[in-house]
Amino acid sequence: MSPIDTPSGSLIAPSYSENTKPCRHSAPPFKGTPRVAFTARIERALFHRACAFGEQDSHLGTPIPLAHPANDILTAGNPILENAPMAGKIIIERLEFQGRCGVTPEERRRPQPLAVDLKLECQTEPAATSDDIHHAVDYAQVADRIVEIGATQDCALLETFAERLLTMLFAEFPIDRARIWLRKLAPPLEHVTGSVGVQLERSRLAHLIQDPGPTPARLLTQQLHRLPKGKALDVAAGSGRNALYLASHGFQVDAMDRDEQAMAQLAATAKQRNLPNLHVRTVDLERTTDERPEFPKHEYDVIIVFFYLHRALFPALIESLKPNGVLIYETFTIDNYLRHRHPRRWEFCLAQNELLRLTSTLRLLSYDEGEHDGSHEPGSVFTAQLVAQQAGPSSLPHESA
Repeated sequence: MSPIDTPSGSLIAPSYSENTKPCRHSAPPFKGTPRVAFTARIERALFHRACAFGEQDSHLGTPIPLAHPANDILTAGNPILENAPMAGKIIIERLEFQGRCGVTPEERRRPQPLAVDLKLECQTEPAATSDDIHHAVDYAQVADRIVEIGATQDCALLETFAERLLTMLFAEFPIDRARIWLRKLAPPLEHVTGSVGVQLERSRLAHLIQDPGPTPARLLTQQLHRLPKGKALDVAAGSGRNALYLASHGFQVDAMDRDEQAMAQLAATAKQRNLPNLHVRTVDLERTTDERPEFPKHEYDVIIVFFYLHRALFPALIESLKPNGVLIYETFTIDNYLRHRHPRRWEFCLAQNELLRLTSTLRLLSYDEGEHDGSHEPGSVFTAQLVAQQAGPSSLPHESA
């Protein structure tokens, strides 16, 4: 593999037997509870694999002189370098689940046992330092998402299924590289006594080059744990990156936008990804009217709005939330206009603390106003980020963040 690698894949038909161990996480076990391992290494040591016997570096193809020959021999060519960034691997072995995958409609009609092995490279130093699961790649969440995709989507080829898993992993988890082995445990083949499957390995950069499609907003992925499962509305959905993300997590999603072509493309993408729980509507949100039938009262468990501002909509948005429903809102502040002259008109930007005033009837769960990494813009942008909840009889107090 070169430093910027290309996707690789191979067909395999192994006979594979593994022992299983309990997962460290407290999540309920899956059928065939996966054995999860954690390994750490020093990232820069990858470039010092050559030992005293003249080994070639696998990335560069040229011998590398050894800075500490005696130490290198003792550590198998991997000297520990001071101040090197710590990287690690999350390894999930034999996660078993039921999925619909097969070339013929008959094979896809009924679920069959599938298994996946994963090796995920990621930065581990934040979690190691803080001892906080929120700073780690939570392998229980990874396993949950794989099982969820297996239960809700079907495809003809394992290659397609594996690509969907890779896309999900890079979109939802802070990993740098992924290796995946997906297989059918009981393939409908007369002479195969083991499994058949595919292996793929890819870096984040290579995946972005191959699949440059939009990723969901970072605020949405960070706040997903706060969202009550149910019916969601994506207002001014555009390309539908956030609607697709929520639909893939099992929400019943309505996406609306004034761009008829964008909605048609989103509907086609949802069909291609086998997401029948995503529905699109073409709506002119800025028409002059007092009637808002597109926002029925107490209809939605979740409403999201990203990088769109029409102040007249706020009363309808708030009334359309169910009791305990959650609103996620992010858009530009006036600081972004003053610094970057974007958007083109300052009226499309929020004044300082204006979003708090517009949603003052809701319970505030999280609010941050300032400079943030652009999730759909290059570089950093100045935005207001809000998560707020409609009052309800069973709502519990939350600390504002």
